[in-house]
Amino acid sequence: MTTIQNPAADKAANKPPKPTGPRRIAAPRALPEALPFWDAASKGRLLVKRCTDCGETHYYPRDICPHCLSANTEWIESTGKGTIYSFSTMGKDEARYTLAYVTLDEGVTMLTNLVDCDPATLAIGHRVQLVFKPSDGGYPVPMFTPA
Repeated sequence: MTTIQNPAADKAANKPPKPTGPRRIAAPRALPEALPFWDAASKGRLLVKRCTDCGETHYYPRDICPHCLSANTEWIESTGKGTIYSFSTMGKDEARYTLAYVTLDEGVTMLTNLVDCDPATLAIGHRVQLVFKPSDGGYPVPMFTPA
């Protein structure tokens, strides 16, 4: 007896299950040098780093300035306001999310999510403001919503 191969059926059988419910946010990995960042996030504040030698602001927070390699950096509090530099929406229904680059008023651009809005209404250059979303058992994560 000959078995007939059905590639479409084989492919369907190996599909991962469809996501159910809203997208979950994994707990961030808090490195020791970024603990002040995450502690501030727990209090609803967004911190970024500024180099005291070259004056440049940077994100993701790290001890060494990525612009001049100085170790003389300080924490500053962001206003939590910025503009959409770029964005893309993925998924559908409850599992849909919008990944974006947001340029903060402090001049640094950060990778984040745009939340609590209809992605069809978003546009590059739109103003956004900071919100924190809870993660699965960890620190809250900074995200943005239209201002």
